[in-house]
Amino acid sequence: MLLAWVLMPDHWHGLIRLEGDETLSRAVARAKAAATRAWRERSTDIRRLWSAGFHDRALRRDASLVDAARYVVLNPVRAGLASTCAGYPYWDAVWVG
Repeated sequence: MLLAWVLMPDHWHGLIRLEGDETLSRAVARAKAAATRAWRERSTDIRRLWSAGFHDRALRRDASLVDAARYVVLNPVRAGLASTCAGYPYWDAVWVG
């Protein structure tokens, strides 16, 4: 389940909760495939969208999911792309709206 995400100019951050027997590698592969299909339906650009791998970080069981989501969606603010996350158009979280 995708809990929070932000699209940066050159990469994507996401906070996901794996469900059932889903593996992180499989979840990332499905997300990359879906995004690529959507991109190709709307664009004639056929360049490769994704790197071969990905970086991950597991949360401790006692870590706050809301704090982790805030960290994810505030990436554009830390990068100087917006003064608030609300001022940046490419993000979402399950706790919003």
